[in-house]
Amino acid sequence: MQTRKPKPLLRKPEKTDGAAIWELIKMCKPLDENSMYCNLIQADHFRDTCVVAELDGEIVGWISGHMIPNDEAFFVWQVAVSPKARGLGLGRKMLSHLVDRDECADAEALKTTITKDNDASWALFRSFARNVGGDLDDEPHFHEDDHFGGHHDTEHMVTISLPQEDDMAKAA
Repeated sequence: MQTRKPKPLLRKPEKTDGAAIWELIKMCKPLDENSMYCNLIQADHFRDTCVVAELDGEIVGWISGHMIPNDEAFFVWQVAVSPKARGLGLGRKMLSHLVDRDECADAEALKTTITKDNDASWALFRSFARNVGGDLDDEPHFHEDDHFGGHHDTEHMVTISLPQEDDMAKAA
């Protein structure tokens, strides 16, 4: 008999989740570790555009993001998936969950930045683009020398077009 894989609960974070989010990010190398206070503010002030995944009461997934001011785009800052929850397609499920929220309804694109050597992130966002039927483009955005003073690899701005309901109605 085949056992069913557990299904994580996806929800908006609470400010009480800040410390657990911070601990999750710390165990998900090579993610940049922000301060615990930063994660607390994200969980409190940006809860409508962030998501946590819970499995048996433990936070095993996190995406922080926000709508870009004066742009019809949703920006994903960080994606963290605990080793305990890998292989469940959780990253893509969390991304889909977020872009389906009313708070992201005006987004025509999903944007994120990724260094060229972050194979896991490239795979996640390519998979997400295929899944939603969007085009994925990228170009250098935050440069190693110009923006990071040589202390961090160049971050490429990845843009994924998000098909709109009008587009899907026309295709049907």
